[in-house]
Amino acid sequence: RKPVVLKGMELGTCTTKWTVDYLSQAEGSKEVKIHVSVVPQMDFLSKNFVYRTLPFDVFVRRAAEVKHKEYFISEDEKYYLRSVGEDARKDIADIRKQFPVLAEDVQIPEYFEKDQFFSSVFRISSAGLQLWTHYDVMDNFLIQVTGRKRVVLYSPRDAPYLYLSGTKSEVLDVDDPDLEKYPLFVKAKRYQCFLEAGDVLFIPALWFHNVISEEFGVALNVFWHHITTDECYDKSDTYGNKDPTAASRAIQILDRALKTLEALPEEYRDFYARRMVLRIQEKAYRNDCG
Repeated sequence: RKPVVLKGMELGTCTTKWTVDYLSQAEGSKEVKIHVSVVPQMDFLSKNFVYRTLPFDVFVRRAAEVKHKEYFISEDEKYYLRSVGEDARKDIADIRKQFPVLAEDVQIPEYFEKDQFFSSVFRISSAGLQLWTHYDVMDNFLIQVTGRKRVVLYSPRDAPYLYLSGTKSEVLDVDDPDLEKYPLFVKAKRYQCFLEAGDVLFIPALWFHNVISEEFGVALNVFWHHITTDECYDKSDTYGNKDPTAASRAIQILDRALKTLEALPEEYRDFYARRMVLRIQEKAYRNDCG
C-alpha cells in the first residue's frame, strides 16, 4: 500500500511514436474540452482556469508551445487535457473509445484482473503546469509516456495536516506554503519522485498527490477497482474520486451527530465532541505506525 516507481516496463510503441506530429495526425481534428490557465498552479477549488474547446491537432501543437501566437487569454497560458467519456456525467474515460488510434500503441501493465478495470485517462499538459493536491479512491498507474513530471505525495495518515475540502487540499503551493494560514502543513511528510518518459508510478488509493509537468508531456492514468465488493464504489462516479458509499454514509451520519450537539452549551459540545473523537480512534484507527 505504498507508492512505487516502475522502470523499464514494456509499454508498447507509444514511448517512441508519440511525437507532436504523430499525435496531431493520429487523432486529427476531433474536438476536445481542455483546461486553460494563465497561472502555472491550477486550483480546482477556486477554479482559476477556464474550459475551452479546440480541435485535437490544434490543441496538441498549442500545448507544446512556450509562447502562443493564437490564444484565449494570454500568450503565456497553459493547457491541460484530462480526457472524459462521451457524456462526462455518465461515461468513464477510456482511451480505447475516445482515442482508438492511440490506444493501439499502448500496452497497459497487467497487475490487476481485467474485470477490475475502471478507466484509462489520457492526459496532455503544457510545460510548467501544476495540478492541485488530491486523492483518488481507486488504485492507479500514472504512465508517463513522454516528457518529465515531478510528483509530490502524502500518506493518507497525514490527512489532518492537509486542510482538506472534499478530496482536495487547500494548500496550493506545496513548495512554499502559507504557514500562517496552514500551520499544520509542516507536519505532513513529503515524498517526491521524478518520472521520466517510460516510467510508471503506482499511486495507491487515498494517497495524496501533486503533479507538475516539467516538460510538455503525454501520460495515461489507469484506474481499477482494487476493492472487489460490488457495492463499495459509487455507481455515479465517472472520475474515480467519489468516496466509497459506506464512507459517504458515515460522514453524513457524523454531520448529523455534530448538528445534534449544537443543542448543548459550548462546554458540553466540546466535551462530547472529544468523546466522539476518542471513540473513532478506538474503533477505527489502525494500531500499526506504518
